Amino acid sequence: METMTGQHGIAAVRADIARACREAGRDPASVTLVAVSKTFAADAIAPVIAAGQRVFGENRVQEAKAKWPPLIARLPADGPPIALHLIGSLQSNKAKDAVALFDAIHSVDRASLAEALAKEIARQNRHPLLFAELNTGAEPQKSGVLPQDADAFLAACRERYKLTISGLMCIPPHWDAPAPHFALTAKIAARNGLKLLSMGMSADFPTAIAFGATHVRIGTAIFGQRPAKPAKSE
Repeated sequence: METMTGQHGIAAVRADIARACREAGRDPASVTLVAVSKTFAADAIAPVIAAGQRVFGENRVQEAKAKWPPLIARLPADGPPIALHLIGSLQSNKAKDAVALFDAIHSVDRASLAEALAKEIARQNRHPLLFAELNTGAEPQKSGVLPQDADAFLAACRERYKLTISGLMCIPPHWDAPAPHFALTAKIAARNGLKLLSMGMSADFPTAIAFGATHVRIGTAIFGQRPAKPAKSE
């Protein structure tokens, strides 16, 4: 079956989210669809905006900084605003640009970043939604706070850095069943009084919704396969 992309893809994903919410006994309005537009150019994103999507996810500060301001400038000034979510790892030295550009940051994962974000939030008086990222699979190549360290990290964010963390984000290992990772993330969030859960991607978002996801990050099912990286000489 041919993969649907753009306007057709977003419609299919919305229908799948609504179905998953019905099966979980949840209101579809309780789940925010983050359309992951990383690596896609404006021409691929424009039809998805035209279909009514307003929340988009990017992995890299520099890519988003170059791509989105011109794209947003082309939209009607009186239309619904675009919300940009940073879902990739964030270097502390990019905190200034991240706070200025993004409406949500899903990858708060270490003390130095929490400190940098707190400084920029105070300086800019701009308050993006913040998620602490968990490494539920303890994968050495992945960023994220280990589950056993999560309570202490969240306490440090709150007490030492005066940083408001609103939720948790996780990406289960690709080789493992996602349900236990989603359940663990939801458990840690609940005991820390956090209401938001960023979990679930194209392959597993119905399961994430069943475990309480409030934000699902979906790219391939909307945009199709990502463009191949250009050769270094190009």
